[in-house]
Amino acid sequence: MIVYGAKISYFTGKFEAYLRYKEIPYDYRALDSRLYRSVIPKELGATQFPTVRLDDGRWMSDTTPMIEWLEGRHPDPEVIPAGPVQRYVSLLVEDYADEWLWRPAMHYRWSYAPDRFLAGTRLADEVISVPGVPHFERKRWISRRQSRLFVSGDGIDPRTREHAEGAYLRLLEWLEAIFSARPFMLGERPTVADIGLMGPFWRHFVHDPTPAQLMQERAPAVFAWAGRVWNARGSAIGDRPLEAGIPGDWEPVLREIGETHLEALAANARAYAEGAARHDLTVQGTTYRGVPTSAYRPWCLRQLQTGFEGLEPGDAEEVRAILERHGCWEPLWRVRDFACDHDPDGTAPFCAVTRMVRD
Repeated sequence: MIVYGAKISYFTGKFEAYLRYKEIPYDYRALDSRLYRSVIPKELGATQFPTVRLDDGRWMSDTTPMIEWLEGRHPDPEVIPAGPVQRYVSLLVEDYADEWLWRPAMHYRWSYAPDRFLAGTRLADEVISVPGVPHFERKRWISRRQSRLFVSGDGIDPRTREHAEGAYLRLLEWLEAIFSARPFMLGERPTVADIGLMGPFWRHFVHDPTPAQLMQERAPAVFAWAGRVWNARGSAIGDRPLEAGIPGDWEPVLREIGETHLEALAANARAYAEGAARHDLTVQGTTYRGVPTSAYRPWCLRQLQTGFEGLEPGDAEEVRAILERHGCWEPLWRVRDFACDHDPDGTAPFCAVTRMVRD
């Protein structure tokens, strides 16, 4: 397969970490301006990082369903836990890493001058290759664009900045306790919880100067974990054991998911159903104003709901108890009757890419 992406891309890093661990051969190529603007939109409707072309000519995107699809073809060693309870809660952590930690990751990258300079330079070098446009102009354009879309355009301003950074700093503290006790989230080998967290951590928090310095000073075990996942190979790790059930040190992370990520999914689903292009989001007493309404995140919420509904009664009872104990149950089901236009035929990761923002 050919993986088109960027070497500083959130989801390209996540997907490459998975492929490296599973030892699935791939050819990495930069997703340059020509592919971004013309080739891939013809195949998938829009462009996301990464986009994958299989050797049979098919194109696919979206790391979560791509990993699920590949797991069916490369089952060993398993990344998605076989146990229903661990599987459901691990996928919940992955969704939180994908859709909530995006906010502090983009904030640190584009709000701080050293981080913005580095990221703008690398994107201008690798992706924004426009003939005749000087490098400094490409760098300035991409830096302004990203700041406008993913910082001020995502509700981050002087009132919310401290909360956005707190999402990262709190998680560092909780993960430091976990990785001081064991090498991976669920034990002796990586699972989809580790792979999901690699999205924000590997290409953003570990390599962007400001969050990297904070991690090295406050959470060195987390810094070591990120390198350990990137270097992990299934053939060497084999079928090492996982913890039984959901470890107790996941509790603060799960509480955070209930108070932030699931609240955000519920608010977005309601806004999308109402046709609102933007909405206000209040989490943990902080209000992010004018957050873009995503057309994709209702699908994320629907996946979590249908995933629970597919559990056997005994497993469902155990999962519900975990979700209720950590404040996840009520926001998961707060919005039930909502529009979900992404992947109506259930063909992900081969479906057309849905516009991220409500028209």
